[in-house]
Amino acid sequence: METIRRIAVYCGSSDGVDVSFGTLAYQLGKFLTENRIGVVYGGANIGLMGQVANGALDNGGFVIGVLPKFLKTKEIEHPNVSEIHIVDTMQERKFKMYELADGFLALPGGFGTMEELFEILTWSQLGLHQKPIGILNWNGFYHSLINQLQRMVDDGFLKKSHYDLLKVYSNIETALKSFELYSSPARTNWLTEDKL
Repeated sequence: METIRRIAVYCGSSDGVDVSFGTLAYQLGKFLTENRIGVVYGGANIGLMGQVANGALDNGGFVIGVLPKFLKTKEIEHPNVSEIHIVDTMQERKFKMYELADGFLALPGGFGTMEELFEILTWSQLGLHQKPIGILNWNGFYHSLINQLQRMVDDGFLKKSHYDLLKVYSNIETALKSFELYSSPARTNWLTEDKL
């Protein structure tokens, strides 16, 4: 078990129609700060991304933004983050966030959030890292995704041990406690039969 110093948060650059999503994002930033955990995120000042950053910054937290150059030119860079990394590509952004974080937590979001989540899950599946990965299933947002992942297991496209790499949480407190207690499970070769 390694100390959790920073958590990368994947979430929408939109607010969504449910105002509680924004409240959740803000409270996550605040809660991480209260527990002396830094935030790593996409660097924007809009949507849930901006709310996570504001929740931390308003409470004296440390926030690292990672933003591609082409998005900086669209004037969405958060002006008050503690540290900003401007990178050339989306791929560089994801890798920098991976390097800076000790765990990964997804809130509601769209294509970008899903891409980040599934890439970091795939890297874990392939044994490229052993960091905790979770989703906050707020108001059942991820119910359908969880069902689809179970279908992948049932139809033989995903091993149960790899399905279990993604932890599902209903609230912030449970997620953080789980991250702090996390120990990487025994891994089998992803091409071989499960031995679990």
